[in-house]
Amino acid sequence: MASWSKVLTARDSGERLAFQGQIASVSSELAPSAIKLDPEQQFQTILGFGGAFTEAAAYTLSRINPEKRDEVIRSYFDPKQGLGYTIGRVHIHSCDFALENYTYVEDNDTELNSFDISRDRKWVLPLIHDAVKTAGQDITMLASPWSPPAWMKTNGEMNNGGQLKPEFRNVWALYYTKFIKAYRGEGVPIWGITVQNEPAAVQTWDSCIYSGEEERDFVRDYLGPTMHREGLADVNILIWDHNRDLMVERASAVLSDPEAAKYVWGTGFHWYVSEEFENVGKVHDLFPDKHLLFTEGCKEGGAKFGSWSNGEHYGRNMIGDLNQWTEGYLDWNLVLDETGGPNHVNNLCDAPIIADTKTDTLHYNISYYYIGHFSKYILPGAVRIGVSCGNAALGATAFHNPDGGIAAVVMNGTDEQQAFSLILGSEGVSEVLPAHSIATYIIK
Repeated sequence: MASWSKVLTARDSGERLAFQGQIASVSSELAPSAIKLDPEQQFQTILGFGGAFTEAAAYTLSRINPEKRDEVIRSYFDPKQGLGYTIGRVHIHSCDFALENYTYVEDNDTELNSFDISRDRKWVLPLIHDAVKTAGQDITMLASPWSPPAWMKTNGEMNNGGQLKPEFRNVWALYYTKFIKAYRGEGVPIWGITVQNEPAAVQTWDSCIYSGEEERDFVRDYLGPTMHREGLADVNILIWDHNRDLMVERASAVLSDPEAAKYVWGTGFHWYVSEEFENVGKVHDLFPDKHLLFTEGCKEGGAKFGSWSNGEHYGRNMIGDLNQWTEGYLDWNLVLDETGGPNHVNNLCDAPIIADTKTDTLHYNISYYYIGHFSKYILPGAVRIGVSCGNAALGATAFHNPDGGIAAVVMNGTDEQQAFSLILGSEGVSEVLPAHSIATYIIK
């Protein structure tokens, strides 16, 4: 018989990613409330889990005790002591979670001769290098621009939307390649890029608007060919990088064009606005040869110390998206300060770890532990397997890991404890999940 063990996080017991030890399995008969695992049904392969190396995160960590900084890095990237993060995201020059608007070139330098990432060497790159060292492997890194330089845009500023001027499409496409090569020169390989962060939103911070047709044409006629010409065909291009509500329309606008689609790895998306998980699956069904990656999510409105509902938001969304063919999950800022910043337009948010720079203390939010139920136990290369859930009050997903084991995550977001059987083949366990809890079951 297989070995079954359990890890639990529960609101009312104080358990946080707490190993419960071995649990006894018995020969099973399928109960109405059973969660049945089917390894014969196989779906997507997992790329990994991770978060964003923003300037705000890196700067915040520079303002606390170096030992506390090391603790945060271990807490995320150590495969045993931490959450085992293996993927990351970085912004191409400034975003809202930077200390100000900035770019890597001087104004009106259409030749990009002044291109210089030296600012990133102060905080961001050292954090990435330390994370890689702690992880013991390269981190699969996604890079995203929030806005072209102001002089390339119709509104003449990096903030408040605007569009890329047509005459600068070539130089802007080349800008991505300069960034990728500069990061390679720093020992940080870029796995993929998104065309534009949140291209359908006029934000008070760094932003730029593309219609579906504009994104299609930019990828097809400028970015894709430029990446190939510059020897970067191995770097993946992701489209959209925005919310689920409009992702079917955007994916269709770009990927229905074979010439654009040939350059595109897949669709990135965020969780703001809605939890329309079915839209993620629709994109897969329409374009099954393309990939799906969750590229950003956080809870807005500043630091929310100890919020259980924030943790459950992560758990619910991760299960919902993973069950719709998503191949990886990127949280937003790895860490923020006690205000939920810094952010150069005061768009404060929460993060799984808050570093209080006034008291030099770390606060681990509930979201940290909920993410860990996935990232610690569902490993890169894991394949999602079939799950049928007979208890509508529970959410569940399961993966076959490269080591041959199975990790199943079951979440109870209700006010009542929930009883169920977890069944694999002819074996199973009888379980009761407390109110507002999440558990990972490891079967080997």
